[in-house]
Amino acid sequence: MLNKKIYLYVGIAFILLNLASCKTPEMVEKIANANVPEQYNSSQDTINSGKMKWEDYFADPYLKSLIDTALKNNQELNITLQEIEIARNEIRVRKGEYLPFLGIKGSAGLDKVGRYTSKGANDATTDIKPDTEMPEPLPDYMIGAYASWEVDIWGKLHNAKKSAVSRYLATVEGKNFVITNLIAEIANSYYELLALDNQLNLVKQNIDIQNNALKIVKLLKESARSNELAVKRFEAQVLNTQSLQFTIEQRIVETENKINFLLGRYPQPIERDVTIFNNLSLENISAGLPSELLANRPDIKQAELDLAAAKLDIKVAKARFYPSLGISAGIGFQAFNPSYLIKTPQSLLYSIAGDLVAPLINRNAIKATYYNANAKQIQAVYNYERTILNAYVEVANQLSMIKNMSKTYDFKSKQVDALNTSVIISNDLFRSARADYMEVLLTQRDALESEFDLIEAKMKLMNAKVNIYKALGGGWN
Repeated sequence: MLNKKIYLYVGIAFILLNLASCKTPEMVEKIANANVPEQYNSSQDTINSGKMKWEDYFADPYLKSLIDTALKNNQELNITLQEIEIARNEIRVRKGEYLPFLGIKGSAGLDKVGRYTSKGANDATTDIKPDTEMPEPLPDYMIGAYASWEVDIWGKLHNAKKSAVSRYLATVEGKNFVITNLIAEIANSYYELLALDNQLNLVKQNIDIQNNALKIVKLLKESARSNELAVKRFEAQVLNTQSLQFTIEQRIVETENKINFLLGRYPQPIERDVTIFNNLSLENISAGLPSELLANRPDIKQAELDLAAAKLDIKVAKARFYPSLGISAGIGFQAFNPSYLIKTPQSLLYSIAGDLVAPLINRNAIKATYYNANAKQIQAVYNYERTILNAYVEVANQLSMIKNMSKTYDFKSKQVDALNTSVIISNDLFRSARADYMEVLLTQRDALESEFDLIEAKMKLMNAKVNIYKALGGGWN
C-alpha cells in the first residue's frame, strides 16, 4: 500500500513537471550573413599586407622603438589584459557550477527548552543511558561533510561554460584589436610629428627669405624706388610667418605629449630623424581578398565569438523552463558531549535526498530572460554583419585614399616647383621695377602655402599607409 502511494506521488510530480515544461516559447534564430564581395573595387591583389608583422611593415627604427615601448606600458592595453583575466575566471566559475560541491561543517550549541513543552517533558523523562539523565541545558556538537550536485540534464550549465569560453576568446580578440589601433595611432602621430618638423623648418627658411626681402625693400625705399607702404607690408608678412612658427611649435609639443601618453610615460622629447620624411614611400601595399578580413580583423573575430556566446545564452535561458534535478547528501557525527562524537553508530548521522523542480506558475521572469537572450542574439548578428561591412568599407576607402592622394601629391609637387620659380621671377621683376610689391607678397604667400600643402599631402599618404594596415587587421600578430 505504501509503495503504491509513493508511485502515485512520483507520477503526479512527473505530470506536473511535464506540464511546467511543455509550453516553452519557441524562437526563430537569426542567421548572420558573412558574405563579402570577391574583391575591392578593381583590385586583383592576392597578397595581403595586413599579414605582415609590424616590425617588417614599418622600417623606421625610431618608430619601431616607440611601438615596442607602447606594447609594454600602454595603460589601455594593460586594462584590456585584466579584462581577459576576468573573463578567464568567469570560465572557472561556470565550470564549478556543474561539478559537485563538497564541504565540511562543524558546529557547537546549547539548547534549553521549557519543561512544560512536549520536547521539554520528553527530555525530562528520557535517560541518555541507564541512570544518566538528559543534560539540561543540552549541549550540541556536530562535525560532518556535505555535498550537493545539480545534474545537468539539459546542458544548461555546460552551455553556460561554453558561453563563458566564447566571451573569454572574444576579450582576447578585443586585446588584439586594441593592439592594432594602438600601433596605428602611434604611427599616425609619429608621421604627423615628422610633418610638423618639416613645416617648422620650412617656416624658418621662409622667415630668412622674407627678412632678406624686407632688407631689399628698405634699400629700395632709401633709393626712392619704393615707399613706406611696401616696407610695412613686407614687415607684416614677416611677423605673420613668425607667429606661424610658434603655432607649429605648440602643435609639436602636443603631438609629442600625445605619443608619450600612448607610451604610458610623462612628457619627454621624442627621438626621430626629421630628414627622412621627404624620402618616405608607400612601397608595395596589397589588400588581398575581402574574405581574408574574417580571419585577419580582430574586431570581426570578436563579434563572431560574441555571437556564438549569445546563441549559447539562448540555450541556457531555454533550459530554465525544464525540470532541474538536484542531489544532496551529508554524513557526520553529532552528540551532546564531544567525547561521544566518535562512538558509532550512536553518534553517526547521514542523509541523502534528490529533488526535481520545475517552474509551473508565474514564469514571467524566466520568459523575460529568454526573450532578452534572444534579443541580444539578434543584436549580436547585426553587430557581426555591421563589423564586416565596416571593415570592407575601411579598406575600400583607404585604397581609394592611396590612389587619389598619390595623384594629389604629384600635382602638388609640380605646383611647388612652379611657385618657387615664380618667387624668384617676381623678386627679379620687383628689383627692376617691372612688378609691384603686392605681386611679390602674393607669390611668396602662395609658395609657402603650396609647400605646406605638399607636406600635408605627404602626411596623408603616410597616414593612408598606416590606416590600410590597420583596416586589413595588421599589427596584432
